[in-house]
Amino acid sequence: MTRLRYLAGLALLIWLVLPLVPLGLWSVSRGWFFPDLLPRAFSLDAWRYAMSDVGGVLPALWTTTLVALAATGLSLLVGLPAGRALGLYRFRGKRMVELLILAPVIVPGIAVVMGLHGVFIALGLTNTIWGVILVHLIPALPYMILVTAGVFANFDSDFEAQARSLGATRWQAFRHVTLPAILPGVVVAAMFTFLVSWSQYILTLMIGGGRVVTLPLMLFSVASAGRNDLTGAIGVVYVLPGLVVIALSARYLTGRRAALTGFGRI
Repeated sequence: MTRLRYLAGLALLIWLVLPLVPLGLWSVSRGWFFPDLLPRAFSLDAWRYAMSDVGGVLPALWTTTLVALAATGLSLLVGLPAGRALGLYRFRGKRMVELLILAPVIVPGIAVVMGLHGVFIALGLTNTIWGVILVHLIPALPYMILVTAGVFANFDSDFEAQARSLGATRWQAFRHVTLPAILPGVVVAAMFTFLVSWSQYILTLMIGGGRVVTLPLMLFSVASAGRNDLTGAIGVVYVLPGLVVIALSARYLTGRRAALTGFGRI
């Protein structure tokens, strides 16, 4: 059984990493043409240009990270209470509320942003990083709300009531009872939200107006120009943070933490 699980994990790792191999080869190649299986010559020119001050990849990386982190933080502030309400309580119109939350995911992004563009112009949020952050909440919030709603649906709120009856304040009950129980699910929701914001192209282009340059915009630009070597280098930079986020979040996905572990510290 252990060997089978090891082989399954190895197969999954190969399945995830294999598509990245051509991307890495493109980033260090100097011309790679059909039917060659490998580049005939290798060069680090694409990496030197990408990492230089002229390339602009590092500022774009910083902007993309800042926008994704800010969108994730705001999604937590809004989505955690909303997810708790949807997960723990029953009320009239709940299904309709869930459908409305899913609407930004169902409706094409270009249609959503065209409808909001005029509003953002009136508010003075176009061509600004804050406008990009706020518009990223549209596709990101549904993931945060619905994932946390599923987490709270499996949470027994009686644990909180027991902690309060033992003298814990509302904050202590949340910190020592609720948070340890929901933390794996919250990490998953934050991971999805971060990656959704990280990968946005159309929303960033329309609201940022080309002045807020993120990695998806830069990647599309160099790919359209036919610079396969730069596309490979920027693509590797673009993919790595997502892999790091998944790796750092993996230890929270086992669900081993339980609400009862917090009672001894109240």
